[in-house]
Amino acid sequence: MNVIDIIKASDKTVFSFELLPPLKGSDAGKIYRTIESLIDFDPKYINITTHRDEMVFIELADGTIEKRTVRKRPGTVAIASAIQHKYGIPVVPHILCGGFTKSETEHVLIDLNFMGISNILALRGDGLKTDHVFRPNPDGHANASELVEQVVNLRSGQYLEPDLKNTAPLNFCIGVAGYPEKHFEAPNFDTDLNYLKQKVDAGADYIVTQMFFDNQVYYDFVDKCREIGINVPIIPGIKPINLINQLTVLPKLFSINLPQELTTELVKCKTNDDAKEVGTEWAIYQSKDLVAHNVPSLHIYTYGVSDNTRKIIETVF
Repeated sequence: MNVIDIIKASDKTVFSFELLPPLKGSDAGKIYRTIESLIDFDPKYINITTHRDEMVFIELADGTIEKRTVRKRPGTVAIASAIQHKYGIPVVPHILCGGFTKSETEHVLIDLNFMGISNILALRGDGLKTDHVFRPNPDGHANASELVEQVVNLRSGQYLEPDLKNTAPLNFCIGVAGYPEKHFEAPNFDTDLNYLKQKVDAGADYIVTQMFFDNQVYYDFVDKCREIGINVPIIPGIKPINLINQLTVLPKLFSINLPQELTTELVKCKTNDDAKEVGTEWAIYQSKDLVAHNVPSLHIYTYGVSDNTRKIIETVF
């Protein structure tokens, strides 16, 4: 079932969450345990992140430095298919611009369709750590709007090879990302909002937000989206804080603000367990308020930690 249909069919807030695929060399056991710890709460869909290749520098025995390309979390398509078929829950793999050509993207979408996966989240993704700006692959997409357009073309059976005959349409539901406090690369909020509208105008079915810690920021973001004609569902993304260092790391990495009340409590924490307790209680506070405002879905970024997500969901729903 498509995410947009799930949302439209429900008269209340649904629950969804996001997982990281296993690191290279690991099995899927941890992911399955996370899902099984949350499945009693009837998650309506599960997102699976995708990571592009990274450049690493290896010192060789002769003292020279060699640049190598590695992918630390391969297997997104495989794990997405395994989860959907094992648990019968719709899975939403992330599809990136960065690190992929248009042809590679088309092949991934064809494979997903063969495996019965009909939901994707279309993202530009991060640039290489060695680059100061995002650089698309040769014959790759420069932004998520272009990626959405490719997926929309496939909905009508329009593939990259124009001479293909009797092509089958790939009916994907398309989600895109929104940034309530703007993307860190955007020069200002209004410019970022216009980029989001381009993605929706290109054919995106819904928006899921980056994490935020002040619900009023989300409500204001929704209002501003509606003012410029963005009328698709906007799903809030919630990230429970787990570690003390996230007090400074999260604002730096994601260009977001932490409310003073939350900051004050985190500064008092002596251990990561203390920070996790504070973060869980704050996420419960946020989630209760969001559900009271009838948001389409409560989407939780687990990042491999499920016990706090379980506590949030059993308290809120």
